[in-house]
Amino acid sequence: METIAAIATPNGVGAISIVRVSGDNALEIAKKLTKKDDFPPRVAKLCKVYDSNDELIDIALVIYFKAPNSFTGEDIVEFQCHGGVVVSKFILEEVLKHNCRLANPGEFTKRALLNGKIDASQAEAIAKLIETRSREGAKLLSRQLEGELSKFVEEVREKLIEIMAYSEVFIDYAEEDLPESLGKDIEERLKNIEALLKKTLEASKRREGILSGYKVAIVGKPNVGKSSILNKLLNKQRAIVSDIAGTTRDTIEEDIQIGSHLIRIIDTAGIRAAKDEIEKIGVERSKESIKKADIVLAVFDGSEFNKEDEEILDLIKNLDKDVIIVINKVDKGIKINLNYFKNFKIVKISAKEDITPLIEKLKEILDSFSSEDEHILISTRQISAVQKALNSIYEAKEFLKTGELELFSYHIQDAIRFISEITKPFEYDEMLDKMFSSFCVGK
Repeated sequence: METIAAIATPNGVGAISIVRVSGDNALEIAKKLTKKDDFPPRVAKLCKVYDSNDELIDIALVIYFKAPNSFTGEDIVEFQCHGGVVVSKFILEEVLKHNCRLANPGEFTKRALLNGKIDASQAEAIAKLIETRSREGAKLLSRQLEGELSKFVEEVREKLIEIMAYSEVFIDYAEEDLPESLGKDIEERLKNIEALLKKTLEASKRREGILSGYKVAIVGKPNVGKSSILNKLLNKQRAIVSDIAGTTRDTIEEDIQIGSHLIRIIDTAGIRAAKDEIEKIGVERSKESIKKADIVLAVFDGSEFNKEDEEILDLIKNLDKDVIIVINKVDKGIKINLNYFKNFKIVKISAKEDITPLIEKLKEILDSFSSEDEHILISTRQISAVQKALNSIYEAKEFLKTGELELFSYHIQDAIRFISEITKPFEYDEMLDKMFSSFCVGK
């Protein structure tokens, strides 16, 4: 395989920059640039690095990872040089002069996959770990790097193979007297796998925000204090606060930390019968934010409840997500009938004074997301694989009912193939190129 190289750290000023080289020529390149011959594996060696004119580029730490005990499974050399935008580029330019080419995005990780150092689920976990914006997301992805999802996939795969083996017994010994319980056993095993995969899909959709940050939408009629709540959460004057209804005409989005969770808070335009075209667009965006949010903060003025509030209640009462009813302006007294919200979580605050109860309730909900034990699928590709496996199981069950075991086995075999794609997809070049194209260069 060709020797490849890339800068593995972000551009910009920093203490250290790393140039990574992988392939058969990696060690030879290190020897040429440093004029040294002795590089014990996994030992950091302080070396002078020279260009092709024997002029000093930098004094760097050089580490040699001997194949197959490296990330890619090939010989790897890392030049850990001084940070900045110049030195690492100079070293990379010199490396590329010695029978080496620039790595494509994700090519180091792709080689690790092809050389059996990681599977596809671990490769995707690496990409997501770089991008994740929450501590909980980082913990989840670290577990997947250790192979947690891989073990889950292998367990499901083994169970499906057992079911197919049972089916083959029926087919091969159709004329023999087999126990009646055998068919019921197949059905029960299949039912358990179906429940497990459905639970995994639902948990993955419910906890999608664990990686990128959960979306929290603040909604309500005009002038109930939504922008005041946003400003209090951010601890700064981000949104204009006014007694004039309809001041906020578009959604305002900001990231904040609640406990160990990063959330994206969305302040929306007040929902009411719009008086002009611009406000109408703002109201539609508010309704769209409700659909996209993981958690909805529905804000009501504690002193009144009118038709506009009824419209808000209609929008949220059948949502399949967490909704917190925020009764605001309690410093003026609560006159609103709380029975309107008897099936919701209720928090009473004054945004002008203290919103601690709201923050605590948000943290409680976010913590509950993190405490769930289900396996999580982290990419559209993984979700699609599980959904296709489930569809094959559904089809197989229909043929089990009619006793068409050859067709039953065919669809079980499809389910095995689909679930296996999460960790060991068919190695079509086009599929692999697409999978790794989203990686950064140097990974």
